[in-house]
Amino acid sequence: MPQYMVERHLPGITPEQLGAAASRAKKVTAEMTDQGTPVRYLRSTFVPSEERSFCLFDAPTKRDVEEANRLAEIPLVRITEVRHIAAEDVS
Repeated sequence: MPQYMVERHLPGITPEQLGAAASRAKKVTAEMTDQGTPVRYLRSTFVPSEERSFCLFDAPTKRDVEEANRLAEIPLVRITEVRHIAAEDVS
């Protein structure tokens, strides 16, 4: 399944708000999956010095990721399909 990175600009966000947003993303994607659209929130990385967050999702389409973020009421800058290479995947 494709993976998508969601970039967010979150000026002034508190750690509590960041955690709440991640919880909403997890809840909404679980509900979407239960309803037949397999979307999964995987993780977030927050860069405090830039007030940016990068969130990783599994989903069949970019549109599914957009819908999950809309339902979770989390703002975003852009969504980009990504591919990851882990250290254990290379020699």
